[in-house]
Amino acid sequence: MDLSNLRPAKGSVKTRKRIGRGQGSGRGGTATRGNKGAQSRSGYKSKVGFEGGQMPLMRRLPKFGFKNINRIEYKSINIDVLQNIAEKKKLVLIDVAALYENGLIGKNDKVKILGRGELRAKIDVKAHAFSASAVKAIEALGGTATKI
Repeated sequence: MDLSNLRPAKGSVKTRKRIGRGQGSGRGGTATRGNKGAQSRSGYKSKVGFEGGQMPLMRRLPKFGFKNINRIEYKSINIDVLQNIAEKKKLVLIDVAALYENGLIGKNDKVKILGRGELRAKIDVKAHAFSASAVKAIEALGGTATKI
């Protein structure tokens, strides 16, 4: 076997349709575009969402809801995740930088600590927001929950 014997797998390569190359090709004349109308002419482009005059989907569906521009989105992290980080990295203080280094949050994310799971060690936590149950769990072991 050498490079001169290489062939693509059978059926994997299809021949391209040669459109508009005379009557003998079988695709001359209208070049598979049909007869007359805008679609048969060069430069034709239909509008996005155009359904041939039928009421488009975007106009058939009702408008609803709104986006609150004042909403603050937090990345939520539970205290069981904090416990895992504290054990693996032997941390006493967990802040936004520590969470970023461990790949739990993005560079500009705001963090909210939630109360799922349990803590087994005293940890000082600095974050943007805390749930009441998370503060209770952190302070029960003598740690501190500090809002940034």
